[in-house]
Amino acid sequence: MDYIDGGITAAKGFLASGLHCGIRKNKTKPDLALIYSRQECKAAGVYTQNLVKGAPITVTKKNISNGTARAIICNSGIANTCAPDGIEKAEEMCRIAASVLGISQADVVVASTGVIGPSLPTEPIRAAAPALKEALSPEGSLAAATAIMTTDTFPKEAAVRFTVGGKEARIGGISKGSGMIHPNMATMLCFVTTDCAISTDMLQKAVKTAADATFNMISVDGDTSTNDTFVVLANGAANNAEITCEGEDYRSFVAALTAVGEKLAKMMARDGEGASKLHICRVEGAPDLAAARTIAKSVISSSLVKAAMFGSDANAGGRAMCAMGYAGAQIDVDKVDISFSSAQGAVQVVQKGCGVAFSEELALRVLGQEEVTTLIDLHMGDAFAEAYGCDLTYDYVKINADYRT
Repeated sequence: MDYIDGGITAAKGFLASGLHCGIRKNKTKPDLALIYSRQECKAAGVYTQNLVKGAPITVTKKNISNGTARAIICNSGIANTCAPDGIEKAEEMCRIAASVLGISQADVVVASTGVIGPSLPTEPIRAAAPALKEALSPEGSLAAATAIMTTDTFPKEAAVRFTVGGKEARIGGISKGSGMIHPNMATMLCFVTTDCAISTDMLQKAVKTAADATFNMISVDGDTSTNDTFVVLANGAANNAEITCEGEDYRSFVAALTAVGEKLAKMMARDGEGASKLHICRVEGAPDLAAARTIAKSVISSSLVKAAMFGSDANAGGRAMCAMGYAGAQIDVDKVDISFSSAQGAVQVVQKGCGVAFSEELALRVLGQEEVTTLIDLHMGDAFAEAYGCDLTYDYVKINADYRT
């Protein structure tokens, strides 16, 4: 398996585009994206666990309930959530896309992101739809990735190629999200395409498995959003024997999908609103996977740990111990070792549950990098997990204090 360029259009038979249609007042910001497959796809997805859900999620779940889809349309600027006409507007977006593409409305995935509450105007979308369709291109991934951004500071793309059943297959995706990010999906939209042939049931299983290992291991600010959507379309253009059960081919597919998800997840954590660094927490020696994931998420979600990361303060070790203690996993705190590592080296700050002497100068250099890993060894088993977060800066408050303006 190798990382490759191409993003959402790396897989055979997929096209994408993005442009400014007028939902956003700033004409320099694209706000409408379209992704299209030349042939019918198997479709699967997972969504926010927030009880308050965006109308596009309701419509998308209905449209792909038969396990198929062919296109994705997404706007940024307005979330189409808590709006009295939300379902009507989401369905209208599907009709608009279906009309210009010449496909069934039921074959369209719809998504929105932005401000919660306002009614979404569909007139700009309808007016821009023909140009959006004409702009569809095998090189359109970056345009689509840019069009779905809100407070993101850079577009997020990833793709891999891998071998399945003796055939080369590809998986590629785009995502957005930098605030209102917390485990169990976040204010994240992630669209992934693949030319691998796989049944709907196995695709759904793979999507859930990959999400649990990647997107559900992110936290920026502890807020689980309303519009989180992770959808995968598989058109089978790689011409491999369809994956219909667990086995070597399925495991290869899950590994490739997880690799794309991990890269996108790290980008979203690194681009957390106001963030200055990516914080990775790796828990090793756990008694089981559930404990490893619970502890890793607790540590990267802690506001005190995040603030210490911002200040490059090794006191983050003690704060990590605190976050582990209330995480809910049953561990022996007297066995815990904690160290920090980055491009500047590594420094151990906790051994067998107690603080140890260390070089403050080295710790400052290690923690001062743009990517820092907290390594926690529980010495209780063989399970491990990673979670992805960021530091908490003054700019996070500034961004969210005047989000609409």
